[in-house]
Amino acid sequence: MCDPSDAELVAAAASAGVTRIVTVGIDGASCRAALAAAEAFPQVYAAIGRHPNSATGFDDADLAELAALAAHPRCVAVGETGLDFYRDGAPRADQERAFRAQISLAREAGKPLVIHTRAADDDTLSLLNAEAAGLRVILHCFSMPDRIDECLAHDDWWISFAGNVTYPKAEALRLAALKVPVERLLVETDAPFLSPQPVRGKMNQPANVVMTAQALALERRVGWDEFDAAVEASAAEVYGWSG
Repeated sequence: MCDPSDAELVAAAASAGVTRIVTVGIDGASCRAALAAAEAFPQVYAAIGRHPNSATGFDDADLAELAALAAHPRCVAVGETGLDFYRDGAPRADQERAFRAQISLAREAGKPLVIHTRAADDDTLSLLNAEAAGLRVILHCFSMPDRIDECLAHDDWWISFAGNVTYPKAEALRLAALKVPVERLLVETDAPFLSPQPVRGKMNQPANVVMTAQALALERRVGWDEFDAAVEASAAEVYGWSG
């Protein structure tokens, strides 16, 4: 979904100091593209999932396809999955069926679960509480600042902040970010969306994650090198990579 080419995006990210990228599939075609990118570039990994807005008609064949893709050694997570009642891009019953199936797939694959939730906080958290015990959960593009304490009560949930945490009106998100132990904090782009404030209005790309991370380091009043190393360690812990 990002411009320019994968090679240019990866090179720009490397120049900015980004050593690893997780690119996210939202349906069968984009999952295969994510894995192709992960095969092409050693610093790129893939998350394999069916986005709630792409969940219409989700069935056993779709799950079988995801399971086969998720078995790839360059896949480090299942998702994004979850619930999106803001767009209602797919029937809610289909979203929930796909969500439950991907929770089970993450458990079977032994990989973390990446969650997308929008305008569905109660239902998302209820389903996770009921069915995702023992899983590593990544709350992608965190958007529930009023529920941060509830989320942090799960010591195997990671909280991931995107470029919108840098926006002037996002004070509640920044306050939530202060509460997250650094060993459970992640930083992301959600590229090509949610470009951080210095490049807001332009298409986002992986290199821009550094701007968001620097803003969070300032907010938390810690040095850049310390914060950078801590978030890198947090990502290594949840995704299971090393080196």
